[in-house]
Amino acid sequence: MLLLVASGLLLWRQRYPVPVVFGTAAAAMVYLGAGYPYGPVFLTVALACFSAVVTGHRRAAWTALGMLWAGHVLVAHWLYQWLPPSRDAAADWGQELATAAWVVAIVAVSELARTRREQWARERAERAQAARRRADEERLRIARELHDVLAHSLSVINVQAGVGLALLDSDPEQARTALTTIKSASKEALGDVRQVLGTLRTPGDAPRAPVPGLDRLPELVEQAARAGLTVEVDGEPPNLPPGTDLAAFRILQEALTNVVRHSGSRHARVRLDHGDGTLRLRVDDDGPATGTDAGGSGNGLAGMRERAAALGGTIEAGPRPDGGFRVLAVLPSRVKEDR
Repeated sequence: MLLLVASGLLLWRQRYPVPVVFGTAAAAMVYLGAGYPYGPVFLTVALACFSAVVTGHRRAAWTALGMLWAGHVLVAHWLYQWLPPSRDAAADWGQELATAAWVVAIVAVSELARTRREQWARERAERAQAARRRADEERLRIARELHDVLAHSLSVINVQAGVGLALLDSDPEQARTALTTIKSASKEALGDVRQVLGTLRTPGDAPRAPVPGLDRLPELVEQAARAGLTVEVDGEPPNLPPGTDLAAFRILQEALTNVVRHSGSRHARVRLDHGDGTLRLRVDDDGPATGTDAGGSGNGLAGMRERAAALGGTIEAGPRPDGGFRVLAVLPSRVKEDR
């Protein structure tokens, strides 16, 4: 009957681990007091203790095992005189060492299982956190790309649309040129957007189009010229790793877009310096500012800073002492050797 009671209690060990561990220990003590030989009743105590420790009720499990061991000592060395079977002798003290070792073994196995379970839970949480972090980083990267692509192209389109409307009647040929520029800018913007959105395909797929880099600097200069901005370039684009090359291109694109949108100057200077594993990219215009957000919108400057920070670089942007605005990007990068 005691074996059935102890075994039945195990059915509730996941929901009520503390009452079950004390209940099985009490059943085992009564079993010993009744004079029954050692048997499977102790297995129920071991399973209940294991469940209690693994679920975090360590003190309850240790207390229940301590009570069981103390009860065993009382029954085997003192109460045996009044308990069945009659004419029973006191147990050997060496047997207590075996009982203590059995208790320690149960606790050790239970603690090991609890430690492993907590470690697995931490690892799962860390993997989930890392996955969320990667998703956030990818979302921000795509947002930066779309902002840079659309802000630049739409700025050119906006300027040329204004020119076209102003000259539609007085100079149809110049208006046609503006419309041609709008068509070219919108086509390029659609291509860039498709390339950015293409990264949302199945993970692991290789990009189907080359990543933009400073090799497209002449295109930026030409687009700026179509928007009425003359760009003077000092220095040659270095041969950079793809990540640094893309960041430099987008920073330069955003800086020139801000000159078109927010500066009254129609002339900008771009200077490229590279050496000792560092690229310095500087964009200057003479101003004056045409709005309160001179130098660029908050999102544009924030995107440039995020790109630079991702590579361990810095962005300095602000008014120059002699007037105008300056953007200075410092990107640490080892220039690749030509093959």
